[in-house]
Amino acid sequence: MVDEIDRAVVNALLRDGRASARDVATETGVAATTVSRRMDELESTGVIEEYTARVDYGALGYDVTAVFQLSVDGDGLVDITESMREQHNLLAVYEVTGSHDIVAIGKFQDTDEMNAYIKRLVTDEHVRSVSTAIVLNAVREHEQFPVDDDDR
Repeated sequence: MVDEIDRAVVNALLRDGRASARDVATETGVAATTVSRRMDELESTGVIEEYTARVDYGALGYDVTAVFQLSVDGDGLVDITESMREQHNLLAVYEVTGSHDIVAIGKFQDTDEMNAYIKRLVTDEHVRSVSTAIVLNAVREHEQFPVDDDDR
């Protein structure tokens, strides 16, 4: 069960994922040993999955963001999602309800690279259709939200 101290630790780490237990303790007013123990527990229970860098893909030349919606034959869903999971430039792959079976978001260096990926998708025997939307402007991206009860 996550309590107020855990929430405070998580929120401090959301603000600065590189913060040490001592830094988090200073920010939260909780003893450093308690923070360290809580961080270990949050990691072992899977609440904190990893500490990672946030990358600006545009600065690295990935200038095209695309949203894909796929309709897939039922028996091919597992194969398609596993294949998409391993596609290095897909940021997210979701199995969804509604008129499509999969929604994915990818970053590409240019439209030629994106087009090549689309051609691989549409030629897969299990894919019935693919709808692609190119993102014009990322208003909010890669954001996480604080876990305070007040912010819901």
